Amino acid sequence: MIIDTLLASAERDGTLPAVADPTRSLDYANLVRFADVMRRQVEKSTRAPHVGLLMPSTCAFAGTFYGILWAGRTAVPLNFLLQPAELAAVVTDAELDLVYTIKHFRELAEAMPCRTVYVEDLPLKREMVLQRIRKTPSVPKVSDDDTAVLLYTSGTSGKPKGVCQTYKNLRSDIDAAIEMAELKGEHRFLGLLPLSHSFGLTTMLLVPIRLGASVYYIPRFQPMAVLDAIHKHRISVTMMIASMYAALLRCKKSDKDDLKSLEYAVAGGEALPDSAFKQFRDRFGVEILQGYGMSEAAPVVSLNVPWSNRVGTVGQAIPGVRVRAFDDFGSELPPGEVGELWIKGPIIMKGYYKKPEETKAVLTPEGWYKSGDMGTLDAEGYITITGRKKEMIIVGGENVYPREIENALEEHPAVHEAAAIGQADSSRGEVVVAFVTLSEGQETTEIELRDFCRDRVAGYKVPRRVIIAEDFPRGPTGKILKRKLSELL
Repeated sequence: MIIDTLLASAERDGTLPAVADPTRSLDYANLVRFADVMRRQVEKSTRAPHVGLLMPSTCAFAGTFYGILWAGRTAVPLNFLLQPAELAAVVTDAELDLVYTIKHFRELAEAMPCRTVYVEDLPLKREMVLQRIRKTPSVPKVSDDDTAVLLYTSGTSGKPKGVCQTYKNLRSDIDAAIEMAELKGEHRFLGLLPLSHSFGLTTMLLVPIRLGASVYYIPRFQPMAVLDAIHKHRISVTMMIASMYAALLRCKKSDKDDLKSLEYAVAGGEALPDSAFKQFRDRFGVEILQGYGMSEAAPVVSLNVPWSNRVGTVGQAIPGVRVRAFDDFGSELPPGEVGELWIKGPIIMKGYYKKPEETKAVLTPEGWYKSGDMGTLDAEGYITITGRKKEMIIVGGENVYPREIENALEEHPAVHEAAAIGQADSSRGEVVVAFVTLSEGQETTEIELRDFCRDRVAGYKVPRRVIIAEDFPRGPTGKILKRKLSELL
């Protein structure tokens, strides 16, 4: 299924450029050889059904990812922004005994409770030469419902949740997104999003390979490098979070000529401010296209397209997918009324790995996925996001659940209780702000609490501010009223 798309693109023309990054490039024939080498490595190194990879967005990630699938295993991309303890929790939950990584992440690798293999230590060049005389092996037999990728997202309890994306989920999302956007093999993609995220993995690896297109990766986002790459490589398709587009606007030495090749500039992962859309259009002559999705939907749910870009919305649902707004009683709402957005279609995950109760809480017996996002649909099916029913905070496109931060703060001996909320931020979409009350007789400072968090959670989750309060606003049952906390900012 997924491997088939790579082999088909290579068979059409193996000399076409497939993936590239600042240090190397691979045409389709060599990407197949790289993947086959990694297939052999996986098969001789582990019998476990899940195999992890901890890498930035590079050729090495692409080759290793396809190699894992070719070996008939489930790929588990790991987020290198996590702290060692957070990463260890994911490794344990996914039952990994082997992770492929690079030496740049040695500190993280050494903290993981499993074997790690550095791709730099593998005889890749020699093996790829030998692959030229070896027969290409067959593709493993997999079913639509087999899990191809296990992607981790934080749970509302602060514990990681593995989203089981099946072959059917991924293939359906890939094909529907291509159909919706009318993407072609001639397009040139620029990959800026981490391939450990569903958004980056699907749109900047699986989609271009399916098309037989080329993708150039920039492992670390740097605004001037992005502008240079778009100009140099004549990039026509890229996808970023809103704060990345805002960063490009802060580059003084840039104009319309830098982005004249760009046909699709898609924003997702966080809300796009109207001001950023207007400034980007006026400065570069490019209209940003908002989309909507989540890991549980593989991830693309809806999309605006260049010939029908309804600004302020996240577009219409992709082919084969239904999105509706429902009230708290499970009744579908008419167009224009705000409700929780439910999604149905072949893109919806099989469930959360080893978490039947959490799966049951979001998947209805009829196959609807309850997104937790609030929004409306108009008569033509254009979706507008109005907020979140759940308390998730999105910092620079990264999902942060308040309970993660609260758990970390409440480990501090001086803290009695903590409450974390999101605050709008012009550069990152939102930032975390935490309120704490102290145990009787205890003292601490904001700086100490922020440093305490920094040792326990990823950098983007560390509160921008920690406010020490006498008490919290509470409801009749004693529940903290977070909306009231927001009013205090």
